[in-house]
Amino acid sequence: MKNGIDMKPGQTFPLTIKRLGINGEGVGYFKRKAVFVPGALPGEEITAEAVKVMPKFTEAVVKKLRKPSPQRVTPPCDIYEKCGGCQLQHLSYEGQLKEKKELVVQALDRYTSFNIDKLPIHDTIGMEDPWRYRNKAQFQTGVYKGKMIMGLYSTNSNQLVNIEECIVQHKAVDETIRVAKKLMNKLSIPVYSAKNKQGVKTIVVRYGFETGDIQAVAVTGDKTFPKAEEFAKQLMELKPRVKSVVHNINPGKTHLVMGDVSKTIAGSDTISEELGEFEYELSARAFFQLNPVQTKKLYDEVKKAANVQPSDKVADAYCGSGTIGLWIGKNAAEVRGMDTIAASIKDARANAEKYGVKATYEVGPAEKWLPIWKEKGWIPDVLVTDPPRTGLDPKLIQTIKQIQPSVFVYVSCNPSTLAKDLVALAPVYKIDSIQPVDMFPQTAQVETVVKLTVKSKA
Repeated sequence: MKNGIDMKPGQTFPLTIKRLGINGEGVGYFKRKAVFVPGALPGEEITAEAVKVMPKFTEAVVKKLRKPSPQRVTPPCDIYEKCGGCQLQHLSYEGQLKEKKELVVQALDRYTSFNIDKLPIHDTIGMEDPWRYRNKAQFQTGVYKGKMIMGLYSTNSNQLVNIEECIVQHKAVDETIRVAKKLMNKLSIPVYSAKNKQGVKTIVVRYGFETGDIQAVAVTGDKTFPKAEEFAKQLMELKPRVKSVVHNINPGKTHLVMGDVSKTIAGSDTISEELGEFEYELSARAFFQLNPVQTKKLYDEVKKAANVQPSDKVADAYCGSGTIGLWIGKNAAEVRGMDTIAASIKDARANAEKYGVKATYEVGPAEKWLPIWKEKGWIPDVLVTDPPRTGLDPKLIQTIKQIQPSVFVYVSCNPSTLAKDLVALAPVYKIDSIQPVDMFPQTAQVETVVKLTVKSKA
């Protein structure tokens, strides 16, 4: 068996788990080939059973747990293993925080040639209570025994798991979804059909932790939504905290939950939420962090890293509705931001005006606007970015290296793309600090705030 290539599905073998993978699975090595085992934890000794054998890796399951980790705990969720929404409920919270730091370390070790021991990587900032922290749920619909069900798809399958209670969602979100499901069954509102492109695909519920406002969005395949007004009326009667009921249209197959067209059925177009000293109006498609408790900690870390002075010019790339830029740059000389979503820029402009922050927001990518502003003599002293999981656009990296803001604060939700981007930025920037923040307890995701300062231009 050379390098394990001759291994067959169903074969069992001993395995020691060395680390966690980026998706929360245990990773071990057999015959020098990586083996990925969901549910296994670092330090555990298991008997693994191969389920998928590829030339460079093997996927396996735990056949027998021979030596459990002292950090292993019993998951409190009844459908934890079916759902797939969380990956780490079987790991103590102390263990989760340690392993999330390790995920950042592993990514830097794998994708860079930096001296890891000399990098200022801090311990992960966690929560006092790592449950009921999410302010938004996006549940898909399906049919079971003639009734509409709502939930999430099991990992790597098209099997919809009906969720009656989700212990990482705020209780108000749980309760609203249960009521919405009951009403849709009562009113015989149809589930989405790929054949006729009609029916409800997804229910999205968002809750304002500080205001108590609730928004419910029904996403359909086309503009038809039978009994929409009656549904909204009864939902708001049964759940008085629901201030906004919206119909969103998302035709065709897409990985995006919502489409471009939204129509308010009842109540207001937005709900309010407060974060620190700021209050935001949130429309159905507006981006807002899912864990408001940790968001304050995250933004405070960004603020500390940016250390904005009254004379500083601040650029906020991938700015969304302007939350980070306003948080760190309220007392700056000026804030300028950009985002490709026009609705977000509209919100950002309104937020800046509301709080009297001198700010300019434009629709489009940062790699377009930063050079334009530079040509007009405006170069930021501080740049902050919070890009998607794909990381910084290569064109933006080149632009940053040319413009060279003195301080660059990079907020990342993907350690792998972060590490690759840091390599590309290394000729111009040095790393001052790396701070992991746990925005999503019980999952394998980790957010990281990196402070970079420009090297001497001489």
